[in-house]
Amino acid sequence: MKNALKIFVLILCTSVFGQVESKDELPYYEVPEYSKEFTAGTMAARMVDALGFRFYWASYELTDKDLAYKLNEDGRSTAETIDHIYDLSKIIINSTLKKPNSREDKEEVTYAQKRAATLKNLKTAADILRQSDDISEFKIIFGEQKIPFWNQVNGPIADAIWHCGQIATYRRASGNPINPKVNHFTGKVRN
Repeated sequence: MKNALKIFVLILCTSVFGQVESKDELPYYEVPEYSKEFTAGTMAARMVDALGFRFYWASYELTDKDLAYKLNEDGRSTAETIDHIYDLSKIIINSTLKKPNSREDKEEVTYAQKRAATLKNLKTAADILRQSDDISEFKIIFGEQKIPFWNQVNGPIADAIWHCGQIATYRRASGNPINPKVNHFTGKVRN
């Protein structure tokens, strides 16, 4: 009987820890430690990290009711806002990868897949920026047009942060507010 109980506890612990590990696979549960030096690259990376943290928590454990919520008929739903942030994250990462943006056919992916891809896009972009000595090389490319990195800051990055605020507001209105232990100032989650 003791062996059966030990085996049951071992299986339960393995299952629980396995689930915790899968949650930890996504970046931005907390904002990464800040860089020791201030450069254009580390500052831009920190902006993207802050966006990642805000998106992580704004989009964390949304229900179908949350995803369907929209302020009015003319506005986007939460799910459509997440689609938009996902598209913005592709512009951000393409810039750091020096890839052109295209209006390719939209792939059909689930909310969870979009959320994960958005967070991973932002983390990859931030890591590239953090290592860069010259962020002016990361232009936004649309066809033959190459737009300076400055527009990345007031364009996709700021726009995505704005929309994270919308999601936070929408989820509160639909009855599922963000975890109150999330501290946006410190980029940490209180215990």
